[in-house]
Amino acid sequence: MDPKYTGETLKHLEKESELLSNAHKTMSDELHRLQVEEEMLMRKFYELMSAHGLAKKKGVNDDADEMQNTLEGALVDVTSGADERQNDLKGATSNMTNSDN
Repeated sequence: MDPKYTGETLKHLEKESELLSNAHKTMSDELHRLQVEEEMLMRKFYELMSAHGLAKKKGVNDDADEMQNTLEGALVDVTSGADERQNDLKGATSNMTNSDN
């Protein structure tokens, strides 16, 4: 590396570092907002299931008490549990529509 460009390279790297730090903060804030929104939606979904008496039916939610405890807990790990919860929601929705027939 040519020593005469060291100063410019350092300035460029510092600017890139600042931009990356800002992007990281923005993404962290957005992730937190989405986690809070997900928890709120899961609580509302559970309330809806309970109101319709579907939370205790076998096949829709075998562990209603466990789901309630999960919903009352801290924020969930979106990266590992989101796909499972999405599949649970699809299954519950399909069971809800099938029970109407």
